[in-house]
Amino acid sequence: MVTGVSRDAGARCARRLAADPAIGTVIGIDVVPPRAELGRVRFVRADIRNPVIAKVIAGEDVDTVVHTGVVATPGSAGGRSSMKEINVIGTMQLLAACQKAPGVRKLVVKSSTTVYGAGPRDPAMFTEEMAPRAIHQTGLSKDAVEVEGYVRGFARRRPDVSVTTLRMANWIGPQTDSPITRYFAMPVVPTVFGYDARLQFLHESDGVEAIHHATTNDLPGTFNLAGDGVLVLSQAIRRLGRPVLRLPSFTAAGTAAVVRRARLADFSPDQITFLTYGRAVDTTRMRAEFGFEPQYTTAAAFDDFRKSLPPGAVTSAARLLTAGLGAVRG
Repeated sequence: MVTGVSRDAGARCARRLAADPAIGTVIGIDVVPPRAELGRVRFVRADIRNPVIAKVIAGEDVDTVVHTGVVATPGSAGGRSSMKEINVIGTMQLLAACQKAPGVRKLVVKSSTTVYGAGPRDPAMFTEEMAPRAIHQTGLSKDAVEVEGYVRGFARRRPDVSVTTLRMANWIGPQTDSPITRYFAMPVVPTVFGYDARLQFLHESDGVEAIHHATTNDLPGTFNLAGDGVLVLSQAIRRLGRPVLRLPSFTAAGTAAVVRRARLADFSPDQITFLTYGRAVDTTRMRAEFGFEPQYTTAAAFDDFRKSLPPGAVTSAARLLTAGLGAVRG
């Protein structure tokens, strides 16, 4: 059973699992029908926030649950309250249902490196044992910490279940629609003056293959996943060939409001912090214990995404955006 199949990542993971002849049946769960074709995946309309999800797991005789249903931005969820409800309450209800289902033998959770937060005191590389240095106030970072806490609690209560948590770097690629890809697709890219965030990416196809690898192998534990290497923000923008607007840090919130009003990206406070300080993770355990090697480096994944964008010429829309951001800066 795969959750969150109405979104692209969940749908792609479900299709990849369904294409594996060693897997009998794949059930896709979400509260709304998927926009993408699911192929051999059987869609069941259900809300993981509702205890009725336990009946679905029992009735379908589910033995493996792949949880990709964590929402990254408030805009896609209908607001911050709905986002938290989907992420945290939904995960709690899903785990409660799994705990009551004796047939469940494996749980794979698509988490995020946002669990480490982002801040000026961060280490060069986060390992899986490290705690975040920055205090999580809101947004996906806070939700990710809570979700992983509930997953660890479930693993203690059901030691017979193989639990794998995948802390993935930002997915990127031609088909990925996310806050980070929308940021880089902006006609003018705003940055915070005096900072050059360190970035890691995971190509969308590598993300799908990692989910498949975790599902078809017995690999309990928590693993960082990212492509080799690091890009700093200025390098990434130069590769795009787009103009940059450097803004003082105190204008970040106003800039985010302008971007949201222009419907160019949906930025939350933790995303702004990430694009200020950046984040990098150590992937030694990914290779040594998880046994996975991404096909794309961070730079190659970004370049594959870049090729899907139109040329970065300054259009009239770009000039209007520049004027709006300039007003914030002023």
